[in-house]
Amino acid sequence: MPIRAEVRVSPGRLRAAADPGPVEDARKDRPLSAPGRKTHPRCGARGGDLMSTDPLLRCSDVVVTFKQKHSKEPFYAVKNASLDVGAGQIVGLVGESGSGKSTLARAVVGLQRVDSGVIAFDAHQLGNRRTREDRQGIQMVFQDPYGSLDPRMSIRATLAEVIRRHTDLRGKGIDKRCLELMDMVRLPGSLLRSRPAGMSGGQRQRVAIARALSINPRLLVADEAVAALDVSVQAGIVNLLSDLRDEAGLSILFISHDLSIIRTLCDRVSVIYRGEIVEERPCADLFANPHSDYTKALLSAIPRLNGPRSEGLGQGQSLRM
Repeated sequence: MPIRAEVRVSPGRLRAAADPGPVEDARKDRPLSAPGRKTHPRCGARGGDLMSTDPLLRCSDVVVTFKQKHSKEPFYAVKNASLDVGAGQIVGLVGESGSGKSTLARAVVGLQRVDSGVIAFDAHQLGNRRTREDRQGIQMVFQDPYGSLDPRMSIRATLAEVIRRHTDLRGKGIDKRCLELMDMVRLPGSLLRSRPAGMSGGQRQRVAIARALSINPRLLVADEAVAALDVSVQAGIVNLLSDLRDEAGLSILFISHDLSIIRTLCDRVSVIYRGEIVEERPCADLFANPHSDYTKALLSAIPRLNGPRSEGLGQGQSLRM
């Protein structure tokens, strides 16, 4: 099945219907802020060089293998992959299903053991065993907003659990922090008393983002964070992530198969195929003039509203997303 181009692209923002429930309220025009953070200016036009200094995240020749049941040879899920994420930058990682993008994302946050290569965060090399400080710097938002939250816990309890474990806040300090987090993700504080079952998919994913932000990470890894949501809701989450970067200085590694979202959100794009990074370019440059045959095939698979769709894949090939 070809890559889905489901979200309408508009200059700078995505348009979508409001997420069901009280998500888009008077808060939407308030500036985002996180305690202890300065407002981060826009990083400039996409496609420019945004990393004048060492990147916040650097992956160099990362290898991840798995044992195969009927072979002595390991399966290379990630093979000598290298990518950088600069401070205040959104980098897209795109590829078809099974290409290794989620495995690399899990390796970045320490959920997947790395066989070889280097993952460095803020010029500090990360091992397979992460310290609390290492884990605090990088947080992840998963694809499934329905399975990532405990259905038995209220939203306040979900956020408070992480805050209590990783900070010195207690009592009213936790209450205040929970309200701040809800404001950051454009949710009313009244939902803190709710449980996930009473919330829409978009609201749950906003809560998952709030939970990830609760310990002030500098890098957010969003692994297909909008793929499980309705098309009308996806744009609200994408715009929220863009605001978090622009106004709170958050760096984001955004994993997706949807090139329309990648094109709108990201500054740079890394294309992964069979575990290898085959192309890494500023976003505008990649879409205007792709270099690798695989990238050309991905772009040609995007449905077009006018005119016939070009066939970028050879006979018998498919892009299963």
